[in-house]
Amino acid sequence: MEIIGYIASVLIGISLGLIGGGGSILTVPVLVYLFGIDAFAATEYSLFIVGVSSIAGSLSYFKNKLVNLRVVVLFGIPSIISIFLTRAYFLPLIPEYLFTIGKFTITRNIFLLLIFAVLMIIASYKMIRKRKITEKEVPLLGRNKNLIAAGEGSVLGMLTGLVGAGGGFMIIPALVNLLKTPMKVAVGTSLVIISLNSLIGFFSSVGKVQIEWKLLLSVTLVAIIGIILGSQLSKKIDGEKLKPIFGWFILSMGIYIIIREIFF
Repeated sequence: MEIIGYIASVLIGISLGLIGGGGSILTVPVLVYLFGIDAFAATEYSLFIVGVSSIAGSLSYFKNKLVNLRVVVLFGIPSIISIFLTRAYFLPLIPEYLFTIGKFTITRNIFLLLIFAVLMIIASYKMIRKRKITEKEVPLLGRNKNLIAAGEGSVLGMLTGLVGAGGGFMIIPALVNLLKTPMKVAVGTSLVIISLNSLIGFFSSVGKVQIEWKLLLSVTLVAIIGIILGSQLSKKIDGEKLKPIFGWFILSMGIYIIIREIFF
């Protein structure tokens, strides 16, 4: 199963480099079902893997001046505050056993995986649906757009802190549709935001989980290889055309997690 896990880790990196998001939402299921890691610990591992690999993927975008630092700050500050509060204070409050319905007990692991499955289904919808994207210059941000973007950053930080997902499926549509960011700039900017959020989330709670560093670093290295490949492929392949296919895959994975955790 570990070999399949490493193959999946490459695909996670490729998706991050190619379409700027979506792949990170597969990291926790891969860690849980293919590497046998506890769901709570998997959220911590995921933050490190996604954070480091996103840094590697963002380098080529920085080099080609495809990162909007103003948007990074606009999204980043609220999300960083939110993710820190979630990892440091809210997540530790979730008990090991939440409640029981008949013979079925909702544990913390099941709770986190079910939240993850719902996010996967939402992410898949955003990838599958068709929308028109125009390559326009970034306009001056209005006050309302600033507030909305900051609000989305806060929500993104909470979700990232809770389940360890980078949140690219939320960032890309917000940057393109709300802030009218060109697609390639949105991808590069998304990778920078994801890396900041994920690594700050990881280091804010790293002491609360026992880390198997050999496994974590090996999976991260494989994901970095994938994201470098994805960044190179993005020069030749339109990531938007691949999104619906990837969306259907994520949808099937989300449904699988729900069925597995509730009925098996």
